[in-house]
Amino acid sequence: MAAFFKGFSVLFLGISLAMSSCMVANCGNFYQDFDLTWGGNRAKIFNGGQLLSLSLDKTSGSGFQSRKEYLFGRIDVQLKLVAGNSAGTVTAYYLSSQGPTHDEIDFEFLGNVSGEPYILHTNVFTQGKGGREQQFYLWFDPTRNFHTYSIIWKPQYIVFLVDNTPIRLFKNAESVGVPYPKKQPMRIYSSLWNADDWATRGGLVKTDWSKAPFTAYYRNFNAKTCSGSCTSSSTKFSNGALQSQELDAYSRRRLRWVRKNFMIYNYCNDYKRFAQGFPPECRQSRFL
Repeated sequence: MAAFFKGFSVLFLGISLAMSSCMVANCGNFYQDFDLTWGGNRAKIFNGGQLLSLSLDKTSGSGFQSRKEYLFGRIDVQLKLVAGNSAGTVTAYYLSSQGPTHDEIDFEFLGNVSGEPYILHTNVFTQGKGGREQQFYLWFDPTRNFHTYSIIWKPQYIVFLVDNTPIRLFKNAESVGVPYPKKQPMRIYSSLWNADDWATRGGLVKTDWSKAPFTAYYRNFNAKTCSGSCTSSSTKFSNGALQSQELDAYSRRRLRWVRKNFMIYNYCNDYKRFAQGFPPECRQSRFL
């Protein structure tokens, strides 16, 4: 896999998914918008609040969380992941509420040995229940430069995006009895931690602590939240890229391209795991 990225050195850009006029931009400053919650001086904010880093060593990882809670909107952040031998490490960036019936929308980046690709792990929890994993390789080296990872959360759907390319669409399937995260405000969390019991090849490859500290960098946090009615099915992005419940034709092609070339696991295709039948949302759409 050492040559994995060579064929994909050109960054593919998705269409611009600009937010409509009902969305209010909050261009972030890490000092103002986040608290460093654990890890001591392993979590740092610098460059006047424009750059944040998390580090992991053998003693501890580190993490931060947003001061505000969010209920629907778009969250963007640019990350540059741990370079080199990152096996055993996980960089997590997610939205979550609290409690046993919490909701959660996850990006997790599973480290790997040098020359092997990161795995991007996504999941959606509703009322405390997850198990909706999809995993992807990326079409670039996420350790060389910053790339934008976005979550669009609306009452009708959740979209995961990488550099504005949709990689996953999770639709509201309450009509078939599937809970959907729409009532619990969520904070933004991120952490860098050791998970060598499962993160790389199912735990077969352990963290090489001689390479520590491991460090990931964050910049250009941006939150766009609803100032008016975000519950209307007519709410859409200004360029029409995302209508009330569907992706447009170009976005569907981009999503299919990602799924065909870079998806490596989809719970909706795991016949061994769901021998008695797939979850009901898996029957709703081939884009789930």
